[in-house]
Amino acid sequence: MMRAGVLCGSLAACALVALGQWSDYPTDGPRTKDGKIDYAAPAPKTAAGKPDFSGLWEPASTQAKSYNGFAPLPFAIPTTPNDPPVAQFFNIGAGIKEGLPMTPWAAALRAERKADNAKDNPDAHCLPLGLTQLHMHIQPRKVIQTAREIVVMYEANGNVRQIMLDGRKLPDPASATPWWYGYSVGHWEGDTLVVETNGFRDDVWLDVEGSPLTSTGKMTERWRRVNMGLMQIDITIEDPTAYTKPFTVRVNQRLMPDTELMEFVCEERDATHYVGKDVKKETPKELQGIK
Repeated sequence: MMRAGVLCGSLAACALVALGQWSDYPTDGPRTKDGKIDYAAPAPKTAAGKPDFSGLWEPASTQAKSYNGFAPLPFAIPTTPNDPPVAQFFNIGAGIKEGLPMTPWAAALRAERKADNAKDNPDAHCLPLGLTQLHMHIQPRKVIQTAREIVVMYEANGNVRQIMLDGRKLPDPASATPWWYGYSVGHWEGDTLVVETNGFRDDVWLDVEGSPLTSTGKMTERWRRVNMGLMQIDITIEDPTAYTKPFTVRVNQRLMPDTELMEFVCEERDATHYVGKDVKKETPKELQGIK
């Protein structure tokens, strides 16, 4: 029920993006002969010569399709693992053959959350989502890049993230106030932006089914803009409380040209109707037949 609600709600919202505000205002960038954005053109650069990640983005399927109705990308997407993003959205380990290297505590917690129809996922209660959920969320995100910071505006639940590029160091997690998104700092390694994040809360969900991340966790992202139309982010999770060793997943993002974010306001009033595994005990008789 939760799966269907999250996915259908996201799809419905995204279907509106193509008809949203300034939907026909052209995105800056090279164009093909037919006037469409040239996805295969070289990646744009900032005045400092670094890749410019600015723009509106959506998860890019490893298959030849787009979730929001735009034409497929005209080139192959280099990816590992070979999974469409919706699979990783529900289970971040969907493409890892041996599964996530969970500690017994984390495995038990994830199993409990999944059996409970993920009804306590922050997304269901209009709370900030885990960063990996946002990376894979079907609703778009807008990247605003300056020399000193990157701001990511997520349409999903109106979330906003800051990545500091001004040379500051990560805070000591023992003294930092825990945040939903933690504290993110970035530095350049050639044309790759390396983003390190710590200082998380203890109740972060990495995916819809509840793979956990705790305050002992650290996330390292490697951002690459492959060309005009494709951004590739490799995400490494380290958390000795939840995982026996680090693991890495890749999330591809494709440019969404000639459109903009929509205003999205989440209201939690419907969350009281979400049900867990004891469906028959918690719902009226007329709803017991719903799967």
